[in-house]
Amino acid sequence: MSKKVAVYRKEHFNAAHRLNNPAWSAEENQRVFGLCNNSNYHGHNYDLIVKVVGEPNPDTGYVLDMKELSNLIKVEVLDKFDHKNLNLDTKEFAQLNPSAENIAIVIYDLLRDKLDPAHDLQIRLYETERNFVEYPA
Repeated sequence: MSKKVAVYRKEHFNAAHRLNNPAWSAEENQRVFGLCNNSNYHGHNYDLIVKVVGEPNPDTGYVLDMKELSNLIKVEVLDKFDHKNLNLDTKEFAQLNPSAENIAIVIYDLLRDKLDPAHDLQIRLYETERNFVEYPA
């Protein structure tokens, strides 16, 4: 029987963004994205929960060292996105609309290759207290 355990790390970052599709008219962008299309951008206080699933190492008892996970999130996510304008300050969103869904996928991609392939990874990103996304679903 598998003895997989899920471990979680919660982090927080603040970032501004604007949802906008350059292929659409200003009217269409406003209709679809509403306040999120503000030309002066708007910000969120994001809560990020990283879930890693695997079997505990028999020597350490850890699925993975949580300090290592914390450091990885700091380098790969927080240092890149915290207190940034995602549209203007990051290469990840230079051509990608920074919706919560896309932010979660980008974070997943930034972390996936840095973790043991035997571990499952899931990202939960809260854009507001009541609105959040998970990837993979």
